[in-house]
Amino acid sequence: MTPDDLRESRERLEVFLAPLLAALGRAERRRWADFYVRGLLLEGGRKTAAGMARRYGGDEQSLQQLVSQSPWDWQAIREQLARQVVAELGDRRCGWLVDDTGFPKQGRHSVGVARQYSGTLGKVGNCQVGVSLNFATSDGCVPLDFALYLPEEWTQDPARCERAGIPLPVQHQTKWELALEMIDRARAWGIPQGVVGADAGYGAVQAFRQALTARGLAYTVGIAATMGVWRSEVVPKPPPYQGRGRPRQRPLTLPTPQSVAQVARALPSDAWQAVTWREGSKGPMRSRFAAVRAQPAGGHVHGKVREGLQWLLIEWPRDAAEPTKYWLSTLPEDTPLRDLVWWAKLRWWIEQNSLQLKEELGLDHFEGRTWPGWHRHVTLTMIAFDFLVTETVRGKKNFWVDPPTTPAGDPADADSPARLLPFVPTTDAGGH
Repeated sequence: MTPDDLRESRERLEVFLAPLLAALGRAERRRWADFYVRGLLLEGGRKTAAGMARRYGGDEQSLQQLVSQSPWDWQAIREQLARQVVAELGDRRCGWLVDDTGFPKQGRHSVGVARQYSGTLGKVGNCQVGVSLNFATSDGCVPLDFALYLPEEWTQDPARCERAGIPLPVQHQTKWELALEMIDRARAWGIPQGVVGADAGYGAVQAFRQALTARGLAYTVGIAATMGVWRSEVVPKPPPYQGRGRPRQRPLTLPTPQSVAQVARALPSDAWQAVTWREGSKGPMRSRFAAVRAQPAGGHVHGKVREGLQWLLIEWPRDAAEPTKYWLSTLPEDTPLRDLVWWAKLRWWIEQNSLQLKEELGLDHFEGRTWPGWHRHVTLTMIAFDFLVTETVRGKKNFWVDPPTTPAGDPADADSPARLLPFVPTTDAGGH
């Protein structure tokens, strides 16, 4: 970038940060938060308080205090940030994407750390797990909120929680319960409601799907190949009265469900259509799909059916021996196949964002051990990331195109403004 380009970018960053830093209160706190965010944006090195202070001439103690001890409200900052960046992205055809990611750790003292499964590691390992709620359109995707998952070995040890700064009393919450809590918070913030998307770790949980429906939220969520469904609506009825004694209350035995894999294999060849859902960096993203109406069969008690008919979407690439992915969706019955696919594939943002958040911005570089420290570091990282997203959106030529009918271009362009921001701190730098 030229000096003029750098100056222009810095001015936009200052405008972006102003309403967020105002909520921090004291001028000294605002100054070091500004320094911290700029340090996250700069390339190279681990994004710890010590590392950024050493490279850019800051005061390590002030940065540590900002993150771990200063009494600023990270939820208030996240609310302001969410409203600010959603205004940039727009709310036409938006999705709310739920995900979780692992933060590998050594030792047992960092808040929430345990031997647990992490999709990041692809196995059980010593790590923290953060659950996120993300706002996505065809033009960009930003995290709205993060929650740190606490395994039961933590919630059953109040003394350990108190040492880590976790507010007491604390109760164990599953990842899908944390996701619902963040969804409720985003609704309270007035964020435009989107179609909820999640992988099978969440989509397979009937209580999660029912909770979304109870909130009036449509979803498109992954499920396992073994999930049972009925191809037509099942309405249990009591057996006919025989004329003797009290009428039986239990309904007739429900029909035997099929697994979604069995449904897929039984579909005729003309049920499958090739669909292109977006233009990727290496060409069109295209595969073969089928969508049928189905009713989830799990969780019934004495024949009481818990969920109604919805879409079962199946992906079966032409060169694959078996279907590769399955989704359930409560989008309207007249939703075209192409739109169903677009919503299911909107989660492509998650992997890309996770890489940038961790590898470029240091989301998982925090070395503190406390609950407040983790949440504040994550919040400041969200600010840096959201600024990069707004820069990318401004540079897009197809902004405001209707995504389901006109697939969006790939934002991961090597010339994207998100990759051309060599910010320097406002203080005298000790390195580059």
